[in-house]
Amino acid sequence: MTRTFEEIGAGLAPSREPRPIRPAERIHVIGIGGSASVGAALAAQAAGAVVSGCDTGGPSQYTAPASAVGIPIEWVHDGSHVVDPAGRPRIDRVAVTKALTSVRPDHPELVAARDAGIILESVQQVIADAAATHGQRIVGVTGTHGKSTTTGWLVHLLAAAGRDPAAFVGALLPSSLAGGGPPSTTRLGTGREFVVEADEYAGNFDPYRAWLGAIVSAEWDHPDVFADRAAVVDTIARWVRRFVPSTGPDGEPERPVLVANVGDPGVVEVLDALADWDGRRLLVDLLPDPAADLAAHRRRVTERFGRLPGSSSLVGRLVSVGPEGATADVLGPGIGGAPGPATVRTPLPGRHLLVDGLVALAAATACGVAAEVALPAFGTFAGVGRRMELKGDVAGVVVLDDYGHHPTAIRATFEAARERYPGRRLWGVYEPLTFHRTAALLDDFADVLATADRAAVVDIWAVRDPDTTIISAADLARAIEARGTPALATGSPEASADALAALVEPGDVVLVMGGGRSYVTAERLVERLATPR
Repeated sequence: MTRTFEEIGAGLAPSREPRPIRPAERIHVIGIGGSASVGAALAAQAAGAVVSGCDTGGPSQYTAPASAVGIPIEWVHDGSHVVDPAGRPRIDRVAVTKALTSVRPDHPELVAARDAGIILESVQQVIADAAATHGQRIVGVTGTHGKSTTTGWLVHLLAAAGRDPAAFVGALLPSSLAGGGPPSTTRLGTGREFVVEADEYAGNFDPYRAWLGAIVSAEWDHPDVFADRAAVVDTIARWVRRFVPSTGPDGEPERPVLVANVGDPGVVEVLDALADWDGRRLLVDLLPDPAADLAAHRRRVTERFGRLPGSSSLVGRLVSVGPEGATADVLGPGIGGAPGPATVRTPLPGRHLLVDGLVALAAATACGVAAEVALPAFGTFAGVGRRMELKGDVAGVVVLDDYGHHPTAIRATFEAARERYPGRRLWGVYEPLTFHRTAALLDDFADVLATADRAAVVDIWAVRDPDTTIISAADLARAIEARGTPALATGSPEASADALAALVEPGDVVLVMGGGRSYVTAERLVERLATPR
């Protein structure tokens, strides 16, 4: 059963036009351990707010940067964080994610804030306000899959061009890209662009009134709020219609820009739904045929989707993909020409990550990054956290960590793992993200996980599930086994690591995936394998 966006965001003020954060505005972030929440806290503090936060989960992989800059965090929830003993406000605004309001609209801090007349807004609204404070134009990247890598890649290209972008990414940026401190979801740049990973869940991206937006993919996901792919397409199209013009270097207005991966069927549906939209389109496609005529394909793509003058396309053809990464020939605005296309290379594994990179490249050129800067920088992007991240190669066993939590993403990641480590036994270790997604897509999950040589299913990470009885990790493990692949339900992330340590053998590749605490499984497994038995 789906719920409305309003039910998911119960008690939150509707999204609005971004406004500058007032000097010393007091903002309290509930659930600061999440990637977007800590991003809001860091961006708000940099914009001049007095920020505090709380979370019952203890320090997470995302919270170190907030602690490093002195944001006070309480590891408990309590109404006293927002009101004094007399019920008077201690703060001006509460920022919270819909992961909390969807299951706890009666959360004691939220109730105390509402009773005191304190504004309750999404963490995304605070991030958008931080951009407005510095007069930065928002560049947003959305999609069912690929948005974190694409956002990080775009930040990398803009930084290489000396544009010093600010950014929020839903995965950890390396220290070198995050500003020199701990790896962070946030970059506190002072340049013209504020790049955001724009999450479509229940309209989380609505506060981001972007000048440029990129769509990597559009597939059915989040079955608690989207009944089908058409609902996802409609939500993304409505977001694009809120894009706003920018101002060019000459002071003239610039139409909003949409960068779209037309190799994805759902993105094509979004473009069809935007046939009357008056923005500029920059279309991206990657062909698998190394002998394809890029110039002819580019003309076809532009004619099919480039509705207005000024619309164009950036197309690539896959040259190679394997253990050393991927290579493609590329032709697009300012890239390649009469002598032939330009060639780009990335050490990142898999065709799917190469597509993310081409979308980022197109967005960077639309922001004004010259090809002579963007092309060399393209191949120096090292990725973001938890995307085919090598956690260790111990005792002959490779352990990888990935955020993949949807059947399509898992399938693409499996392919990349087999390309990087050909001929080795592959373990698919999966921590399902939410009970409702697991139940709705059970057969799809079982089908793809059964393509591994061995499978293990970690306990389901509930996040925003009001009902945790509809499915179990054991149910999914049994469905995988019914397809002929040995599978186990291995318990908690910690217990799963312990179980795997006794089962894996030299030569194995263990790919740990999930959106919750599965990174703990990968890290603990490496530790266990490094300990003499």
